[in-house]
Amino acid sequence: MSKLFEPYQLQTISLKNRIAMAPMCMYSAEDDGMVTPFHVVHYATRAAGQVGLIILEATGVLPEGRISNKDLGIWDDVHIEGLKQVVDGMKAYGAKTAIQLAHAGRKATVEGEIYAPSAIAFNDAYKTPTEMTLNDIEKVIEAFKQAAIRAEKAGFDALEIHGAHGYLISEFLSPATNKRTDAYGGSQENRYRLLRQVIDAVRSVWDGPLLVRVSAEDYAENGTTMDDFIVFSRWMKSQGVDLIDVSTGGVVQANINVFPGYQVPHAEAIKHGAGIPTSAVGLITTAIQAEEILQNNRADLIFLGRVLLREPYWPLHAAKELGEEVTPPTPYVRGW
Repeated sequence: MSKLFEPYQLQTISLKNRIAMAPMCMYSAEDDGMVTPFHVVHYATRAAGQVGLIILEATGVLPEGRISNKDLGIWDDVHIEGLKQVVDGMKAYGAKTAIQLAHAGRKATVEGEIYAPSAIAFNDAYKTPTEMTLNDIEKVIEAFKQAAIRAEKAGFDALEIHGAHGYLISEFLSPATNKRTDAYGGSQENRYRLLRQVIDAVRSVWDGPLLVRVSAEDYAENGTTMDDFIVFSRWMKSQGVDLIDVSTGGVVQANINVFPGYQVPHAEAIKHGAGIPTSAVGLITTAIQAEEILQNNRADLIFLGRVLLREPYWPLHAAKELGEEVTPPTPYVRGW
């Protein structure tokens, strides 16, 4: 059997294959963060296409922590019912489900005040954020904890904490965006402190699989490096994180040389340097490419993004390419 279609044990849950849908913002929620019919259809379709693990898009733990006012929300109990509908639709086709808990920090585009570790705008098109007080930080930590409780009530199998792409937690991790002089700035340990506290808060109410998405390189002279993230990943492992979802960039404006598999070396370095399972993501589009990554032990799961927007039945095509027998939903069998 190919590695891509091997089952994978992610803590307490068994994935039917190693194909996952990466979280991607759909900007299709109601202004109050509520699920719409689009979400139910969008995610269930990828489950019918035989994706093993599906991670919902960045979902705001606070209204001011959304990337846009069309982001999904999980800051209130009223969001649970809609999220449960999305979960039920995915599980009906055998997919395991996760949700990315997020706070956009200085990259939030919602109305009103926005917050960040330091009062530095992302660029001229963004608002200048308010530097967070210790009370603001405590509010965010509690919001992640309450979001985890709601995610469990909605029936998700796994959680992912968004610590990448220049959003709030990522901003704290990087010296390029974190200029604080208190316990949350300066040293590696201090810059990691918010993520440490968020993980601990989530773990206090969530026993299931826990993932963290990171940007393992800022592509900036004064940013974080791979060495930083190997250290951070060791700390995450010691806190009970089960897998690191390895991406790059987005923290500051940078020129990034993008090519197929350009982020795979980062997943490989963290996997072996920190001794923790990782996922590879970034312009992975073919079954052979995904299989090479797994066969060479460069990552444990393959996270697919835009290719699944173009082709929700990608796993069925991949199975044919690799000579595997994968059964689509019964009504679709004659199409394959």
